[in-house]
Amino acid sequence: MTSKQRSYLKSLSVNLDTIFQIGKGGISAELCTQLLNALNAKELIKIKILETSPVSVKEAAELISKEIGADVVQTIGNKIVLFRQSDNEKNRRIELKKIR
Repeated sequence: MTSKQRSYLKSLSVNLDTIFQIGKGGISAELCTQLLNALNAKELIKIKILETSPVSVKEAAELISKEIGADVVQTIGNKIVLFRQSDNEKNRRIELKKIR
């Protein structure tokens, strides 16, 4: 992902609501499945890491991105923004190929 593409995705994520929270349960296989389903539907999601979480924001971003094959757009404060192009063609809303 280029810096222009990352910048574009950051601008889109500003108005996004947080749809997942990671707390004391940490990162489980079930959570990763739910994140993957959400990414297939929306392509860009925001996750909040609670203070009770056993992993830090950076660690969580790295673990999740490796597990589900998503790109970390940014980590800011206690939030993570993830992008993954949808597997379903009709759910694709964000086109990054044009931005280079």
